[in-house]
Amino acid sequence: MAKKKVPEIEPERIETKKEAEKVVKELREALRFHDYRYYVLDDPVIPDSEYDSLFEKLKTLEEKFNLVSPDSPTQQVGGEPREELGTVKHPFPMQSLKAAYEEQKVRDFDDNCRKTLGGKKIEYVVEPKYDGLSIELIYENGSLATAATRGDGETGEDVTANVKTIRSIPLSLLSGQGGAIPSRLVVRGEIYMPLDKFNDLNRKREEKGEQSFANPRNAAAGSVRQLDPKITAQRPLHVFLYEAPLCDGCGVKTHWQVLEAMPKWGLPVNRDMQALVEGIGDALDYHGRMNDKRDELNFEIDGVVIKVNDLAAREKLGMRQRDPRWAIAYKFQPRNAVSKVREIVVNVGRTGALTPVALLEPVRIGGVEVRRASLHNLRQVEEKDIRIGDAVVVERAGDVIPYVVRSIPEERGGREKKFSMPDRCPSCGGDVFVSGDKKTSRCTNFNCPAQLKARLQHFASGRALDIDGLGDKRAEQLVDHGLVKWLPDIFSLSRDDLLTLEGYAEKSAENLHQAIQRARKTTMARFIYALGIPLTGEHLAVILASRYEKLGDLQKAGEEELREIPEIGPEVAGAIAAFFGERHNVQAVEEMRREGLTLENPLYSGKGGEHPLAGLKFVFSGALEGLTRDEAKDLVERLGGWATSSVSSETDYVVAGPGAGAKLEEARNLKIPILSEEEFQEFLDKNG
Repeated sequence: MAKKKVPEIEPERIETKKEAEKVVKELREALRFHDYRYYVLDDPVIPDSEYDSLFEKLKTLEEKFNLVSPDSPTQQVGGEPREELGTVKHPFPMQSLKAAYEEQKVRDFDDNCRKTLGGKKIEYVVEPKYDGLSIELIYENGSLATAATRGDGETGEDVTANVKTIRSIPLSLLSGQGGAIPSRLVVRGEIYMPLDKFNDLNRKREEKGEQSFANPRNAAAGSVRQLDPKITAQRPLHVFLYEAPLCDGCGVKTHWQVLEAMPKWGLPVNRDMQALVEGIGDALDYHGRMNDKRDELNFEIDGVVIKVNDLAAREKLGMRQRDPRWAIAYKFQPRNAVSKVREIVVNVGRTGALTPVALLEPVRIGGVEVRRASLHNLRQVEEKDIRIGDAVVVERAGDVIPYVVRSIPEERGGREKKFSMPDRCPSCGGDVFVSGDKKTSRCTNFNCPAQLKARLQHFASGRALDIDGLGDKRAEQLVDHGLVKWLPDIFSLSRDDLLTLEGYAEKSAENLHQAIQRARKTTMARFIYALGIPLTGEHLAVILASRYEKLGDLQKAGEEELREIPEIGPEVAGAIAAFFGERHNVQAVEEMRREGLTLENPLYSGKGGEHPLAGLKFVFSGALEGLTRDEAKDLVERLGGWATSSVSSETDYVVAGPGAGAKLEEARNLKIPILSEEEFQEFLDKNG
């Protein structure tokens, strides 16, 4: 294919908008063509310097004549940061694949397919199983409209702004390459980070004193989920697309025809490594070839995918609850090596969980150097009898996450040491709670620095104190800038404090400050949940609030007294008693009271009673006429329910009045029941 011709352009000589529009159109077409040559055909026809020159000319003209459009190549650099990622409902469930590690399981899959389809040999499409982040792209009339992660299969995270920064993903589909553009196209694939780029990224992060990524998959997933698209734009991400569950007007009958069409629209498909085979024997041979070839690749794969080619046959085979009957992932056997445990350290996670980690003598497993591996919990350390100084077998789970499979006792020389979980937190010196089964170890200090960001995020969340505007990013800012050094600091923040942070203006600072003031008055159930007591969720917070009139009564309750409550077992009772036995936690609660925290307890009934709305979550949107918003929330919480400010898949009901906006639309998209104010009153009358 010939080089795309573009006339010599000097932006400074273009004087009219009409002339600029013509040139901008030509430049965009040229850049899309060269992206196609580079990312789809892997056959560029101009040097990078010439491409960069075209890009800069386009950018100059767009800015000079106000011609920027969302689908322009210049928009693949990242927009403004967001407070949080939204959600997207998939047009079709985005299911995972059933995995097999043994050849017989794959043959059983083939037997089941042939039995349903009449016994004939089946034509399969086989391809590598990429180890990255699953992604769905939706194109409307040729333009990229939405990009979403898999999420729970029904609903994913909206990462459109981030995905638009990935150069190999076209913002507009190509026409004129022999394939008509479908009016609506849904394609799926895997975003990955090439191994050489991953190693370069980690080296640069280490030079800056930043923490390196554990593996390419984590690096890719973390990059796509950034709140700031400009960060995503800086990461070396690529994509391979391999499925199109919807292609309006395509008229294709086989999956192979879909794969042939996608590159014509400029979509990157790994055609060199896909194959069309007859029968399961050829598919198994392909698996063997890929297993031999995997270490030569510049991206990680952990198996191969085998799919029925005929689309009508797929319809006949149908779907299981979690995966399709017409496809299977035949995984490679995990790779392992022998190393030695130099030391066992304890990491303190953001939720206070203490995790033992083995520091290993460096060993290469599948092309990746492994120096540390999680030991998960105290119980596993003891069951596997892993000691400091032991020779151990190390494996990469799914060829990604290193873990210690077993120790090798026969190689011990007598100097090995047994590991014991520390009594005090390595980060703050707080007491450590260890569950009876030794699967959970947790720092009980509410103000442990290692946990503070996550504690603050949970404390401000919708089902806790519901501080609107204090999302994950804002919580991190407050901690990073030293404005919140322990949780009580949240109640002493001033508007001026907030204005010192990036991204805050007078109005946003005022809004958050007012939300914090409102949070000073809350219910005891919400506050118990907000404290993040180990093993204590929303339902248990309601039970405790109905049992104890005041927080001080709960703080004084010992383990034995708590065990008398029917819903509380010995492990939960121990966790609650340990939490309030930690003096830092008691001091934090006292400081919050001094800052104006007041707790109401409409649930208290002396011994604990029935609460008909227990666990149900409500969101109010728009104006209410018979009640104020606060009165409506109080009614819900007096009956054991929760009133939150944002709609999510966990919301049970949205109460919508006049002026309801985005929350109402989101509820419709998530198929959440919507009540009018009158229906809400009837609901309360019936259930209260």
